[in-house]
Amino acid sequence: MTPDDTLPAPPAAHPAALPPSLRPLLAAECAAEAAGHGVEPADLEQAVWLRWLERGRAGGPPSRPEHWLRAAVRAEVRAARRRARREVPYDPVTSAPGGGPAPGAGDGAGDTDSAESRVLRAERRRILRAAVGRLPGRCPAVLAALLSDRDPTYPEVARELGISQGSLGPMRSRCIDCLRRMLTTEVAPPGLGGRVR
Repeated sequence: MTPDDTLPAPPAAHPAALPPSLRPLLAAECAAEAAGHGVEPADLEQAVWLRWLERGRAGGPPSRPEHWLRAAVRAEVRAARRRARREVPYDPVTSAPGGGPAPGAGDGAGDTDSAESRVLRAERRRILRAAVGRLPGRCPAVLAALLSDRDPTYPEVARELGISQGSLGPMRSRCIDCLRRMLTTEVAPPGLGGRVR
């Protein structure tokens, strides 16, 4: 008996495993779909692999594997988007014990001046300013001026940006709509009364 006889044999590929020839297609489809929908490509690949295994155990591999694979990736993206709309991260600063917003949440009244609350407020401001910076056209300048800590008036902002005061309101509305559309995949949509579902 040689020392090699004591080693276990390498595991055989599972009969329902994804064929190696489909792996590049799966990676490419997941990367393409994930980019536009706020989903991690690796998470998407893993979910599709699991669906492939379930399919293989239930009825064998599909007759048109490439077609099935593309459809499965799109189905998993839709499911991930539905989950993102329903799932809400817990934030102890803004959440009450019953699940709704805490009293004074958002207006600073319920916040203590602890180091944690200051860090969380700074992080929210950083995320908002980063999102504003990704907007197209004059929107970053308009919203940055309106979000300024000095709390400027419309006439001051209009003078600062060199635009008429009458066009500032409509421009602000368009910029906020653009920001809202851009963040749709990143933040759950609010329900009635502004509460996140």
